[in-house]
Amino acid sequence: MHPTARRLAVLSVPALAAAGAMLPATHGAAAAVTGTVTQSAAAGPRPAVHEAADTTTEQRTVKKFWTVARMEAAEPLDAPGTGDRHFAAAGSASDSASDSAAESAPGSAPADASMQRPATVAPTLTAAKGSAADATYASSRTSGSSWTAGGTVTKTTGRVFFTVTAGSDAGRNASCSGTAVTSANKSVVITAGHCVKLNGAFHANWVFVPGYDQGNRPDGTWPATTLLTTSQWNSGENMNYDVAAAVVAPQGGKSLTDVVGGQGVAFNQPRGRQTYAFGYPAGAPYDGSKLVYCSGRTFDDFLSSQDQGLSCGMTGGASGGPWFLNFSASTGSGLLNSVNSFKYNFASYWMFGPYFGPEAEAVYNTAQNTTLT
Repeated sequence: MHPTARRLAVLSVPALAAAGAMLPATHGAAAAVTGTVTQSAAAGPRPAVHEAADTTTEQRTVKKFWTVARMEAAEPLDAPGTGDRHFAAAGSASDSASDSAAESAPGSAPADASMQRPATVAPTLTAAKGSAADATYASSRTSGSSWTAGGTVTKTTGRVFFTVTAGSDAGRNASCSGTAVTSANKSVVITAGHCVKLNGAFHANWVFVPGYDQGNRPDGTWPATTLLTTSQWNSGENMNYDVAAAVVAPQGGKSLTDVVGGQGVAFNQPRGRQTYAFGYPAGAPYDGSKLVYCSGRTFDDFLSSQDQGLSCGMTGGASGGPWFLNFSASTGSGLLNSVNSFKYNFASYWMFGPYFGPEAEAVYNTAQNTTLT
């Protein structure tokens, strides 16, 4: 690990398919949910499961807790410990400026010249015939721009809010990002492991606000009844398995994806593919009020994790935001295949996300098989 860097945090089914499944995005109760199985199912990892607001009384209390003022005040947090990484953490305007300069200087090296940066790979996403949006958004790699093309992603992506319960930041309200996905119970949100548990304890007052836009909550506030994460994150906060899910309670008699739709999910896929990443970064120069995206081809982390990297300037609060394969800018839908997880302190122009293998799939399947009471 890099000796001068430090670690910060960002606080910021019947199964529908077997292992390696890819599920298409859906919208509305009438949308069909089907899967394409790429390999047979087998007994796999067991995720950690935590009961959250699992009664109607608790859910009402959590919803009342999250006033507009509290949501606006929620910020990414610092985490204890030392190291060379931080969770998609908050940068400064000057950091972003230096990152932009580095982006415009091909072949330039990071602060530690021994940490050579992968060459920029231009997007190769094929635009759908006749789709101006796809052609526009596939034309150049981005490092963190506001998403203005609309589509399903603006409803399925949202901000996650919670209260940290352990460590030096216990009692502090914080934010991450998350995604509503297709699921058997129509109630699953995928996010990062540290967005549900940190410092050995699960967070409290956990809610998902899909389509968050400059303080507006167009599709309501959805309290979690159950929080889940990989066994590796649960036991040792292993960055290679920084994946989590939440099962949220129905609102007004309707389930989450009946209201906002759901993105497809994909597991055990080839690496190095064209990817779109989204989130609600809240660290400067962002303020958490708008949906931001990056796009490009992923590369393997060659430093200290098994994750994939993407050139991306998003900051704190983006943690848990989705990475999509086969993303269509014209429809705003794709297959979720990772989440924003961490950055290296000396290379804030890279974002890293965990590989969605059997462990991530187990979290998803357990979540979508969770019965809502």
